[in-house]
Amino acid sequence: MNPPLMIGISARIYYPSGPVLDLGGVFTKTLHYLEQSVAHWVMSRDVLAVMIPAVESESIVRRSDVSLRAYAEALDGLVLQGGNDVAPETYGETPLQPQWSGDRVRDLYEIELFESFVAVGKPVLGICRGCQLINVALGGTLYQDIATQVPESIAHVHSGMYEKQLHTMDIVAGTRLASLYPGRKQAAVNSIHHQAVKGLGNELEVEAVAVPDGMVEAIRWKGPSYVFGMQWHPEFLALKELHEQQLDGKPLLQDFLGEVRARKAR
Repeated sequence: MNPPLMIGISARIYYPSGPVLDLGGVFTKTLHYLEQSVAHWVMSRDVLAVMIPAVESESIVRRSDVSLRAYAEALDGLVLQGGNDVAPETYGETPLQPQWSGDRVRDLYEIELFESFVAVGKPVLGICRGCQLINVALGGTLYQDIATQVPESIAHVHSGMYEKQLHTMDIVAGTRLASLYPGRKQAAVNSIHHQAVKGLGNELEVEAVAVPDGMVEAIRWKGPSYVFGMQWHPEFLALKELHEQQLDGKPLLQDFLGEVRARKAR
């Protein structure tokens, strides 16, 4: 039996602030965590999920002690999970509103992770923030807030509905994404984001756009290794009762893991 694939997943970061300090204990500490739904979507009998902790200036462990490149060499693939906004400073802007300041610490950590996995030719998959991070890492920019900067857009986030907020997207013909869903020109996906791709990064192509506002929903790198980002959350695509046209996330995962296995075999 072959050893299982080891898929690294970037950490979400929780920073203690405000009233939560009254809870005491662990909530007074900085936490690195992995959302269960993402881990379970990736995991199977022959696939293990490994969270990769961030290393930053306030850490006990210093960057001089641990290189994220070592994770890229040891693991087989990378998933960049969702979470906090990408900081506007990371793509050369300043926050238009204080609440859109994002997570600069996580940006730098994930960009280093992304570049390390790409450098060794190992597949990368980005979910929601992960899609945005890929775009920024490759020189692109983001809308800091879709509703403010593109007022004619549809609603891309609804805090009360969360993953039940759905909209239609067009799948671009002739793309790899289209090949995973033969005969499908449109699909419904969940939408849990207020930021989105604005200026496309270097050597990226768009594989899906929202209907009818044209917001970018999926991107793929045209470089030598597998890099794909989707704006929706495939780990939540199990709500068929909500929309019969909802996209099945299984082909996306199978395609990513297929590339991971092929790269490992080489």
